[in-house]
Amino acid sequence: MQNDVLFAFLVTLFAGLSTGIGSLIAIMAKSTSRKFLSFSLGLSAGVMLYVSFVEILADANTRLTETMGKNGEWLCVLFFFVGIGIIALIDKLVPSKENPHEMRSLENMEEHQPKSKLMRVGVLTALAIGIHNFPEGLATFTAAMDSPTLGIAIGVAIAIHNIPEGIAVAVPVYQATGSRKKAFRLSFLSGFAEPIGAMVGFLILMPFLSPALLGAIFAIVAGIMVFISLDELLPAAREWGFHHISIYGVIVGMAIMAVSLIMLS
Repeated sequence: MQNDVLFAFLVTLFAGLSTGIGSLIAIMAKSTSRKFLSFSLGLSAGVMLYVSFVEILADANTRLTETMGKNGEWLCVLFFFVGIGIIALIDKLVPSKENPHEMRSLENMEEHQPKSKLMRVGVLTALAIGIHNFPEGLATFTAAMDSPTLGIAIGVAIAIHNIPEGIAVAVPVYQATGSRKKAFRLSFLSGFAEPIGAMVGFLILMPFLSPALLGAIFAIVAGIMVFISLDELLPAAREWGFHHISIYGVIVGMAIMAVSLIMLS
């Protein structure tokens, strides 16, 4: 049990702190690799969509129907849309200017803006990322506790999609302060919301876990991941200007997930 908890927490920590990778890209690179980010975001979306519908939602439906019969199917659908509603509400409450999924590149950052305004954008973006990442951390931790293979898949997918979020924090902070350390520190710390979400899940939910509750959580997690993929990852991938490359990423992500689930099952 302790090893399972430690493994799940480490996977979640890796996913959350990958914002630091985006920060390093922002403060070290002279230009943004748009093709790389477009493909990576598409790949992340492909992994999330495939694993949500093929594995997580199916698992949730099995657990709920085994304990509640036909009503379990209805509850699975209900909790799936509850998950969508939760992340949609969070997204709605975050101002669009500070939304971490508004793409910012190194080339088009408005350097003529007042430094205080740039700093404010960076700080608020970090807070927005923290709000978004909290339920993602809970999703990653719960999945990793139940299935290491599934946990790693979700953790990697979320880690990939956290890279441009790290860029979104680091670019304005670096432009405002000229300090690589401050830009990296704030971007890196913004990812801590995911392991915090994992700890909340462990401390609050673990004592009450049952097949039915786990099924409900998995259905909610599936809804959250589908919304993130369709509302955030795919539009963000296309904003980099390489539509077909992002779609190739989606297909490759689905293929990787499909093969890994078969080989490791």
